[in-house]
Amino acid sequence: MSAKGTNGPAKAAGRSTSERADSSPGVSATRPEQIRNIALVGRSGSGKTMLTEALLAATGVITRIGSIVDGTTVSDSDPSEVHQQRSVALSVLPFAVGEVKVNLLDTPGYSDFIGDLRAGLRAADSALFVVSAVDGVDAATTALWGECETVGMPRAVVISRIDHPRANYEAVLAACQAAFGNAVLPLYLPVRTGGAITGLLGLLSGTVSDYTAAGPSRRPATAGELSDAEEARGALIEGIIAESEDETLMDRYLGGEEIDLDTLITDLETAVVGGSFFPVLPTSAETGLGTAELLEVMTGAFPSPVERQIPPVTDLRGKPAGQLNCDPAGPLVGEVVRTTIDSFLGRVGLVRIFSGTLRENSNIHVGGHGLADRGHQDHDSDERITHLQSPLGSTLRAVPYCVAGDICALTKLATVETGDTISDRERPLLVEAWNMPEPLMPVAVQGASHADDDALARSMGKVAAVDPTLRVERNPETHQLILWCMGEAHAEVVLDRLRTQGVKVQTVEVITPLRETFAAPASARGRYVKQSGGHGQYAICEIEVEPLERGAGFEFVNNVVGGVVPGQYIGSVEKGVREQMHKGVSAGFPVVDIRVRLVGGKAHSVDSSDAAFQAAGALALREAASASRIQLLEPVSAVTISVPDSHVGAVMTDLSSRRGRMTGTSSVGGDRTEISAEIPDAELIRYAIELRALTAGTGDFRRSYLRHEPVPTKAAVTA
Repeated sequence: MSAKGTNGPAKAAGRSTSERADSSPGVSATRPEQIRNIALVGRSGSGKTMLTEALLAATGVITRIGSIVDGTTVSDSDPSEVHQQRSVALSVLPFAVGEVKVNLLDTPGYSDFIGDLRAGLRAADSALFVVSAVDGVDAATTALWGECETVGMPRAVVISRIDHPRANYEAVLAACQAAFGNAVLPLYLPVRTGGAITGLLGLLSGTVSDYTAAGPSRRPATAGELSDAEEARGALIEGIIAESEDETLMDRYLGGEEIDLDTLITDLETAVVGGSFFPVLPTSAETGLGTAELLEVMTGAFPSPVERQIPPVTDLRGKPAGQLNCDPAGPLVGEVVRTTIDSFLGRVGLVRIFSGTLRENSNIHVGGHGLADRGHQDHDSDERITHLQSPLGSTLRAVPYCVAGDICALTKLATVETGDTISDRERPLLVEAWNMPEPLMPVAVQGASHADDDALARSMGKVAAVDPTLRVERNPETHQLILWCMGEAHAEVVLDRLRTQGVKVQTVEVITPLRETFAAPASARGRYVKQSGGHGQYAICEIEVEPLERGAGFEFVNNVVGGVVPGQYIGSVEKGVREQMHKGVSAGFPVVDIRVRLVGGKAHSVDSSDAAFQAAGALALREAASASRIQLLEPVSAVTISVPDSHVGAVMTDLSSRRGRMTGTSSVGGDRTEISAEIPDAELIRYAIELRALTAGTGDFRRSYLRHEPVPTKAAVTA
């Protein structure tokens, strides 16, 4: 296979006991054609992190493969990753293969961190889709494949852990083809010696790479090995030819003509770049088996940045900026795909440069628009870049410039947030934001003390700035600080980051913002009379309260006859009633949907006042509540649930246990169904977690406020 500018396939390096090197200068590219930005995608536990370690060892970046358990891997450097034993954030690991710079973007595989996955796909031009030979294809794997399909990402399938005792390469390959389509075909097959996998047979080249402790060595395949692989080779060649632009190639092949190897490789590379063909490679991170072949595919078959389109770009007014290309001489356009906050370096932004060249000691514009609904207000600022860094996990290594197509890190920035656009100060531009997932699990937090409450308020801005999937809300009715998260694992990471900043934070039960209303008409008298020397307080008002339809709001009607309540105090009574409605009359929740009639009262020529009639109005409403039955109202949301057809029955059964009312179903294609329902908000607090468990991670939902409804008696007792 060609390498598009490489000096040939890399050789796997053996492991030693020396420490990993982390003080070398950063890897730089001078031309976009020399760059490959490749996302590593796969479910949690599929072997992505250890595959990363094997590739770094194979290219000489590290001299010893790290351990997930010990927290010594290069990509998982976040304390939360070490604690949870899985990737929770996007990590970039650059290395050189000949003249090609590869930026490997290790993405989280757990659904709570899909925001970082989408950020990684935005920064990448292709993907290695990792499937474990032990665990195979599950619903989470299929969902991740769908994420890649949505953005049209070229990809190859890597079947990892093939030397595990429970590995079943053939069964997992068949599962991948069943789940992802017939364009998923093996490029190499495992070669077994005495039952153990010792090498790989290249179906196109007809050669075998034998892996030993000294590394891979290549030899011609034996007649027996070629015979065993004949069927797979024929299927691969037919698959490549089916994607060829040469319409005569299939007829020539079926007619018995031997197709030239260079022609097959060229058509293979074209099909991979076009996202219509997905080669499969078996690997083992433990032994390094398959790393040389994988590196050859990464550098030879995957597209460079110049072969991929740049996301839409506008000026600050929203006017399209015109067609931009991946040109180092073009206008500067980059996007922040991850932000961290370091105690010494300040805000550190990981930036994918789409156009232009970013250099040291340059002035840039930082713009962030379109995420106000997440608590990220639109912002624009000018900053000066003094140093550019090349990230290797958590290590930053200095580089003099970053050309279009490359990825770098900017330090000591004042305002940068994930999703921001980096551009020239003289020509500020904005990149269209990628689709951010909606956080749907609320977590109520508070400081352990009043001092911690202040520290929590200060730290929340920093934590929210680095995480666009987190929405922070101060509920105006319950006054709780609510963190809207993607799930429990995401919430744990957010809380860990707050505690790392020294905040003593604790979670409390989420309070559902209820309402109160009158269930029946009532009449009452509010008498506010006080005399303590000098001017006293005197106000009496008589009111009638009646319930209105849901959503009708509040009506105040003046039915006073004969001026028993002077005109200047009519508004005072209404103000007192409104204030008491805001405070509540039974459980402390606002009162809604009532009509209050002022029908009588008394005033004093000296002692009556605005304040006195406000107090009398509030007292009258409380007295009316005592004489009536107060009904609690709960918020109800319109919910749309998307699930695979196989899980529809289980989801519908679960809805009935949540006091949900199904309003309809519809098929949306891809063997999925959308279920529409009305569900009380109190039943949705943990629904993001419970739906995931109910549907093996394949279900998702969206919600919007619909109305308030009476709380059933049993639920009201619980509330």
